[in-house]
Amino acid sequence: MAESAVSAVVGNVSTLALQETTLLCGVSTEVEFLKDELKRLQGFLRDADSKRRMGVSGVAVLVSQIRDAAYEADNVIEAADHMHKRNRLKKGFMGAIARYARLPSDLSTIHKVGVEIKRVRRKISEIFESANRLKIMDLGNGSVENAHVNDEFQQDYGPMYQSFEDIDLVGFEEEYKEIVKKLVDTQDHLGLSVVSIVAMGGAGKTTLARKVYTSSRVKQHFGEIAWVTVSQKYKGVDLLKDIFKQIMGSKDESVDKMNEYEVGKKIHDFLLQRRYLVVLDDVWETDTWEQLNKRVKVFPDATNGSRIMLSTRKEDVANHVQMPTHVHHLKKLDEEQSWKLFCSKALPSYKRSVIDNVDELEKLGRKFAKKCDGLPLALAVLGGYLSKNLNAQTWSDILSDWPSTKNGQMMRDILARSYKDLPNHYLRACLLYLAAFPEDYVIYVPDIIQLWIAESFIPHTPKHILEGTAHNYVTELAQRSLVQVVGRSRAHGWIERIRIHDILHDWCTEEARQDGFLDAIDKTTGQAGASSSSPSANLVSYRFSFQTLSDHIIPSTPNVRSLPGFRLSSASLSKSRFLRILCIEDSTLKDFSGVIGGCIHLRLLRLRYCEGVALPSSIGKLLYLQTIELRNSALDSQPQVPNSLWDIPTLRHVYLGNGFSPPPPARSVRLQPKELQSFVLDLYPAGTDFRYHDMMIFLGLLNQLTTFSLSIHPNIPAEVVNLFANMPHLVDIYLFRFDVLDKLPAEFPQSVRRLVLFADVVKQDPMLILEKLPHLVVLELSGYQGQTMCSSAQGFPRLQELALHSFSTKEWRMEEGAMPKLSHLSLWLCKKMSKLPDGLLHLPSLGHLKLSSMPQISEDDITRKELQQKGCEVYRIHTYTQLKHS
Repeated sequence: MAESAVSAVVGNVSTLALQETTLLCGVSTEVEFLKDELKRLQGFLRDADSKRRMGVSGVAVLVSQIRDAAYEADNVIEAADHMHKRNRLKKGFMGAIARYARLPSDLSTIHKVGVEIKRVRRKISEIFESANRLKIMDLGNGSVENAHVNDEFQQDYGPMYQSFEDIDLVGFEEEYKEIVKKLVDTQDHLGLSVVSIVAMGGAGKTTLARKVYTSSRVKQHFGEIAWVTVSQKYKGVDLLKDIFKQIMGSKDESVDKMNEYEVGKKIHDFLLQRRYLVVLDDVWETDTWEQLNKRVKVFPDATNGSRIMLSTRKEDVANHVQMPTHVHHLKKLDEEQSWKLFCSKALPSYKRSVIDNVDELEKLGRKFAKKCDGLPLALAVLGGYLSKNLNAQTWSDILSDWPSTKNGQMMRDILARSYKDLPNHYLRACLLYLAAFPEDYVIYVPDIIQLWIAESFIPHTPKHILEGTAHNYVTELAQRSLVQVVGRSRAHGWIERIRIHDILHDWCTEEARQDGFLDAIDKTTGQAGASSSSPSANLVSYRFSFQTLSDHIIPSTPNVRSLPGFRLSSASLSKSRFLRILCIEDSTLKDFSGVIGGCIHLRLLRLRYCEGVALPSSIGKLLYLQTIELRNSALDSQPQVPNSLWDIPTLRHVYLGNGFSPPPPARSVRLQPKELQSFVLDLYPAGTDFRYHDMMIFLGLLNQLTTFSLSIHPNIPAEVVNLFANMPHLVDIYLFRFDVLDKLPAEFPQSVRRLVLFADVVKQDPMLILEKLPHLVVLELSGYQGQTMCSSAQGFPRLQELALHSFSTKEWRMEEGAMPKLSHLSLWLCKKMSKLPDGLLHLPSLGHLKLSSMPQISEDDITRKELQQKGCEVYRIHTYTQLKHS
């Protein structure tokens, strides 16, 4: 991964040196020489890394030195660039001096830069000498890895609601039906009981359990459902809090301060009168059930058919729970099932038509499938790898070289081969970076994309924005089965949530540590520094991920660049002035305001559910900041979000909650963030002093936005809808909520694909305006108080999902030809609609109809019956939990 580090640095240095050649005065020539030498170092890295992995003495030190020199060059040149950018932002007389003359402090900085660059160049010269002694070859003129990968996710926004795990359920269809029956069939046993799935790692336990958990039959049978992953590293109180938040349907801030007895008692009392299903995935220890119930009996037995579902690798764990238990031993796939799964990955139907020698590949593929010994993970990853190499000779060569080893080593060999085959080192870095997240963590794709971009793992490619290239990278990893798709964006079609299998997570964690790429620190590996370097490679890490620790973060090196942290009792940021990434969840921060203003290299600041967050006015000095997210964190500073934030020219994504105060109009007109794409604000204004007029002026100047989300409690000013006239690039709009809207604006941005708009009262029929939007895919509305509603022929040409809440409509007239692609329709609290509109029968793609809190629509409704006869799935939602999980 040193190659990825140097590539990112070269790209950054090139951008700085080419765009701002005046910033360095007398050292610009030195910068050019340094840039050329860094490019030369890249040529040595491929051979050096290969020799390091073979254990050649001294090469690991050389690789470490190359990466260290690259990072040092990046730091020093960026410090000088920061000085230049800061001077350009200065106003008045001192600003003029700073721009056209040189302040003594600037001259001192430039001198230090020159000295540091010369020092780094001397270090690089020594590295070249070492490379010659070690006979490292310069492979700079060899084949260049292509930074661009094919974009294969759906572009036309056609129907995309297939189950994303159906293909991975191959061979488990009968077992799926059996487990569902055991859960929902209460004729034999009404008492609380357990259904356990037992199998070795990689056999498909979690995939099968999740398919059962998300089935419509299970969701309708149980009033409350929750899923927690236990794994080897868990805290009982954290699992209980997670269950509590799921069954309550929202984040209850008070639960974070509860002890184990209090949260257990709350769960018990809530579930006492409800039929529930709780899934405990990946349980390792026999005493886990006792640990969860040691303070109080958390899961009551109300003899109403409630169930616990448990997955584990150990049969004694399944049999240890002291209640009626059905143990289901998950069998390995047989030869034909293995071939079916392997073929779906290696030779997917959409590729077969362009494969010349498909018969020969099938013969070889059956041999590969047999080698995987019926393990779905091995079949999926190997199939994904081979799908990128559709060449019979290549397959034959790999097969002849196949290692005859046990399952554990076989999996490692498959994963290592798939990793090495990734088309470029950028993508390899993106995969290893997933080790920064805790095991079984569901990763929101926009989050990881922002992290990748901040780390410079996403290269600039012609005619592609960074986010677009990153989405292609996610798709590439999914096609190779290196990540599991949890969900897709219904508005965009791209992958929106992913997870990584625990076996692959372990492999990535070990590989990242050995490469000195990233060191994951948790309560089992010890504190930072205990594993901050790899004994085998002697590579010191510049990235640390801290997970579920009780002590402060104390980085083992002052040069640390990335600090993701999850569920830390507290976090200290001392001596971290070269930080590029700070991403902390569920923690209390120490000395944050005194340190953060000096982290001038920071690209991403994400603090979720944190305490002790105080933003100093010096936040405006972070002139490279791309993403700031402070939602659901308690801000202590006054003003809580300083106006200086808006002086940062590189801001791309801003997510704020309470503490936001709009800058005064005089400052708003000088807004610097011209690259701002996302603005998300969730606000509970205190008192009547909030400056709504200033906020409207501020929002009106954000004319480059693609995502605009505004939640103000109790109400958003009705004038906000008039802002759309100056936001022509909007794709995603979320507004919660308005009091009264007389009408919607005559024109919405034509690019919008997702619109969510909640209001207490909407007076004018919204369909008349919204049906004209050519790209709208997802629409969710509430509050229309009219008696009639009309959907015109050819209206909503691309709409696929429509949700209507609290409409007073009695008659919904729907012309034939309207909504030709609508596949999902949800009606919630539309109590004056006494029957389903006949026009639903004319919707050719409608496959799912959800009715929530609408008892007036009977089982005998004629339209409902005809929809079901046509194959449309119609079901009722009775509880908030069912609605949330549907």
